[in-house]
Amino acid sequence: MDSYSELLEVVNRPGRFATHSGVTITRIEGREAEGRLTIRPETLNPMGIVHGGALVTLADTVAGCAAFTCGRVCVTLDCNMQYLAPGTGSYIHCHAIPKKLGKTILVYDAILTNDQGQTVATGTYTFFAKDIKVEDFSPR
Repeated sequence: MDSYSELLEVVNRPGRFATHSGVTITRIEGREAEGRLTIRPETLNPMGIVHGGALVTLADTVAGCAAFTCGRVCVTLDCNMQYLAPGTGSYIHCHAIPKKLGKTILVYDAILTNDQGQTVATGTYTFFAKDIKVEDFSPR
């Protein structure tokens, strides 16, 4: 994989977990990434608000794409979320920004907002950068 545009194509490919879950990556630039969860009936919990698992899927996918900008394949080591307001509206936006970029450990903050700009959740995602260069990675 040789560019962010190729990463965008792979992660947004139909049939992948993220796209099946309603997640689309909208931007990968510098060491950051952004994406969106389209709210639909399958993403709601029994109370009619976005399920926490759907928010984690969005944040992990977006932060994972941001972590890939280190040039190596990354896997999630740890994550935590703080749910701050009900997920409502037509979509949830996520912006992942680096908190610490080490040689093998990368930490990202994920900020999730609804379509009115209200913060719905925040999270911290820790990734391990493997010894596989992104350009040598061949997605399945």
